[in-house]
This record gives sequence, C-alpha cells and structure tokens, in this order.
Amino acid sequence: MMRVLKNTILLALLMITSLSKGQSFKFAFVSDTHIGGNTAEEDLQRTVNDINANPALSFVVLSGDITEFGSDEELTLAKQVLDGLNKPWYIVPGNHDSNWSESGSNSFRTIFGAETFAFTHGGYLFAGTSSGPNMRMGPGQVPRENLVWLDSVLTNMQDPSMPVIYINHYPQDSSLNNWYDAIDLLKKRNTQLILHGHGHGNRRFTYDGIPSVMGRSNLRAKDPVGGYNILTIENGAASFEERNPMEQTQKKWVEVPLQNHHYEKETAQYHRPSFAVNKLYPNVKVVWEYQDDSDVGAGTATGKGVVVATNTSGEVYALAKKSGKRKWTYKTNGKIYSTPAIAGNYVVVGSSDNHIYCLSASNGKLLWKAASSRPVLGSPAIQDKVVYIGASDGHFRAFSLKNGQLLWDFDQVNNFVVTKPLFYKGKVYFGSWGNDFYALDAATGKLAWKWNNGSPNRMFSPAACYPVATKGKVFIVAPDRYMTSLDAATGKVVWRKQMKDIRVRESMGMSADSALVYVKTMDGQVYGVSTIADSMQIDWKSKLQLPYELVPSAIVESNGIVYVPSHSGMASAIDRRSGEVLWKYKVSNGLMNPIMPLDKKRVVVSTMDGKIACLEYSTEISEK
Repeated sequence: MMRVLKNTILLALLMITSLSKGQSFKFAFVSDTHIGGNTAEEDLQRTVNDINANPALSFVVLSGDITEFGSDEELTLAKQVLDGLNKPWYIVPGNHDSNWSESGSNSFRTIFGAETFAFTHGGYLFAGTSSGPNMRMGPGQVPRENLVWLDSVLTNMQDPSMPVIYINHYPQDSSLNNWYDAIDLLKKRNTQLILHGHGHGNRRFTYDGIPSVMGRSNLRAKDPVGGYNILTIENGAASFEERNPMEQTQKKWVEVPLQNHHYEKETAQYHRPSFAVNKLYPNVKVVWEYQDDSDVGAGTATGKGVVVATNTSGEVYALAKKSGKRKWTYKTNGKIYSTPAIAGNYVVVGSSDNHIYCLSASNGKLLWKAASSRPVLGSPAIQDKVVYIGASDGHFRAFSLKNGQLLWDFDQVNNFVVTKPLFYKGKVYFGSWGNDFYALDAATGKLAWKWNNGSPNRMFSPAACYPVATKGKVFIVAPDRYMTSLDAATGKVVWRKQMKDIRVRESMGMSADSALVYVKTMDGQVYGVSTIADSMQIDWKSKLQLPYELVPSAIVESNGIVYVPSHSGMASAIDRRSGEVLWKYKVSNGLMNPIMPLDKKRVVVSTMDGKIACLEYSTEISEK
C-alpha cells in the first residue's frame, strides 16, 4: 500500500512540475454510468463514441458509480468499454462500486489501476478520491488512506498557488461523513472547483465557499438517449454544456467563475459535526483512543489482555486492553472487512486477499491459513473448536480451529457473503447478496433449507444483518425494510412484516433473556420485537431518538445495558428494563462498527474512519 501511495504521489509531482498555465481547453465530465443496469452499457458506448469523435476534448473524468453492484463482471465490462476511448481518462469509484463489492473494494483498484488520481492540464491540478461507503451501508466516506494521499499530493505541490479542481462522487456536505476533512485539506490550496455526481442531475452548488457542480447521470433514464457534460476552461471560467449523443444536442447550462478565493482570509463559519453530546453525559469518559491511518471497516474482538482489530491496509493487530498501545501486527495482502473471532489463544479473520488466517492472540504469529478462490469478506464464528465462515466464491466452509483442516465445504452459495454466521441447535445460518438465506447442518455442511425473499433486486438481500435465533425461530432484517421470522428447522415463514411507521434496517440483536429482538429504524428509534408472538409485535421501546440512521452494525446487550451504534460515530447505552438512555458518546463522525463490551463498566468502540476507543462509564442516568 505504501509503495503504491509513494509511486502515485511521485507521478503526480512529476506531472505538476510540467505546468502550462493560462491555456483554454475542453474535457468530458461523465458520471453515474451504472454498468449492469438495463441500458447502461449501450449508453456508455454511445458516450465513448461521441467523445472519440470530438477532437476538441483533451481528456475525460469519470466521477463514480461506474457500476450498479460493484461486481467484478460489471467492473471488467466498464473497463472494456472505457478502453475504447482515444484520449486519456481518469476515474474514481462511487458508493455503488464499493458498498456491494464482492472483492472488498479491491477489484476497482486492480482493474482500473487505482482508486485515486492526480494530474495536471492547462495549469490546473486535477485530483480525485474515492468516496465509499465500503462494505457497510451508511453515508459516504472518503477512505482515510485517500485523505492521507490527498494531503500528500497537496502538501508537495511545487507551486502552492496552482488552481485545483477536485473530483469525488458525493456532494461535499453531510452526505459524506467526513466531508470537512477533505474540504479542510482543499482549502490549504487554491481550490477553485469541485465536480461530483451521485444526484443524477445537472446542478450548481457551493460547499463551504467552494463552487461545485453535480453532473448528470450518463443513463438515459426515461429519455431516448443518455448524456454527459463538456467543460470548457477559458477566460477564468468553467462553462458546462450538456451533450446528448446521437441527438447531437448541446446546450450551455451554467458557467462558474474560476478564481482564487483566498481561504486563508476567510471569516465565514461553516457547519461541522457537533460533539456537544459528550458534555451531557459526565458518567462516560474515554480511557484510551487509537487512530489508524487506514479505515477500520470491521468490529473488534477481545482476548487475554488485548483488543484485536483490523484495517483496510490489510493489517490484523492487537492493542493492549489497558492502554490502547499496539502490541503486535500481522500483515495480509488485501483490505479486511471481516470482524475477527477469538477462542482461547486463536484469532481467526478473513481477508480480501483470498485467505482465512488464524493467528496467536498473544503474539500475532501465524498458526495456519486457508485459501479461498475469491476474497473472504464474511466474519468468522467459532463454535466447539470449529470455524465457520463464508467467502465471495460461492462457498461457505468449516475448518478445524486447531490446525485449519477443512472439515466441509458448501459450494452452492448464490453471490457473496459478508455477514457473521449464526450457530443454533446444530445448524449454521447466514445470508448472501443473492437474495438467499441458508441453513446448513453444522456437522456435515449439507443444506438443510434455503429461503429466498422473492425480490428481483440483489440490493434487498438479507446479507448484512447478523441473524439471531431463539424458541425455534430465526430472525432477519433486510434493506427492503421487512423483518422476517423463519422456522429454524424448516425455513418456513412464521411471519414477515414491513411496517410503514417502523422502517427497520439491518441493525438488530437479541436481548440477553431472548425475549426480544432489538431493531433500529431508519428514523433512529430502537424497538424490541417479541420472540414468541405470531406476528411482528412491539413489546419494548427505548427512549433513544437518533437522527436518520442506516448503519447495519449489530445491537448488543450485556449486563442489562443495550449498546446501539450509529452511522455518525456515536455510541448509545440504554437501560434494558426502563428503556432510558444511560449515556451517549460521540467518538468521531464515522460509521460505527458493532460495540464490544469488555466488562461491567467498559466498552470498545471503533469507527470506519480509523478511530478505536475504550470508554468507561457508570450506569446512573445523568443527562442535563
């Protein structure tokens, strides 16, 4: 990772030294091609042909959502079409390329060469970054390693006054959890324009005083033909013309002045996330914090004296439970989105480098590793010295915890697995991004039953939730906002419900007494659904009220406290009996992974932007 980063920065710096200021030029701005959609390939091919026929265009930038589902097949097809361009082109991924990526967001980088770009043309520096969210539903996020890269590119510019044009998929506002981190970096230099997509329409914006333009989707939608934008940089302005291939239409719809805004003299105050909630609950405090230089896209595990975490640089590492200091590190060759599992001195985790690893919890030494033919994004579950884990190659496997021996291999999974499987009464349960939910015999790997939600849309799959079970029933929640109760033995639907006023998503968990399944709604409320009723019956409601919520991270109860993660870096603790909020603490503005209780007074929280923290609390309610 560091070698690629250094080489990319060096290339950018070499290009920066060969500036030719003051030129006028034209380029194509293409966004939201969504290859995999019904007309997407044809729409993109028309755009490629149209761009090729225009000798006035110097290059092409593509601002994300290149594919519909982020699959290797879709990414490869997009690359094949774009390779037909007869001029330079530069590309970054969007949320559709990363959130449902079977490769753990590695294939985009492999197929297109990088997920960032920096180049100069006509006296301007163009810099583009990725935007996530990677493998977790929530607001977008510029990966932390991309921010480190962007900082290096901007810091090492030989001419600090050179105008900058920044490209990202998302609007640079709260649509991105960490928009302000990117904005603050950009304002250290002469940033004059931001280009982005995501909204599928041509619109003009201003973000923290920086002019910005959203480009239309290349898809035709309800029109006979799709389209893109042609930008002309000339006489201190950027003019935008919408181009519709085949119809030969082109009209100027906006012109943006390009100028040095002298941000160093700026006095305006812009919105930033508030951490004021931390002052409302003096009964909770930070014991230690750790800041990773990469994203932390999975939960943590705890063993004797350590907290084990992973990151998107491919590292598995242990932090001292008392101090948060790194004790050991093991490096894999792919991004990790698998939450490790610990049993005794064994730490098991999957990596997108196509392997499952078992390490020593005490020193990080490799004990064994097993291969998959594709990335391993699923989280392991360990039961009775057996490791159960799913991968992206259509396989779900069981290994001996002691030596990594393959015990059985179920090879009929439709699409890929990202969830943590559930062990219940001799069966293993899990969902996939192919609309299916599976029950396998834990001893043999034979299919006991399979249930399909009937949706034609893979994005509605019951794939991201951690299933729970009790009283002979398995409970799941999916992005279609249905909650489903299945007979654990047969897979028959006990009940399946979508409630208009209770919009549940994948964040769920089981109460300690197995009486309730906790669910979090998109409206930021937490309910307890009865595990014995023959329908979706609400038996408990907390007093917690969060803003709009999407994070799929599991809800956990421990010692009478219900821990609720949010997509904006805030952990909440709720009293199980009364539903009262005991405390809240905001550690960052990043998407939060499942909260891990350590003991009766401490928990470990981790967020996608690389923050890991140990919180200590008392249980008295003390909101002012």
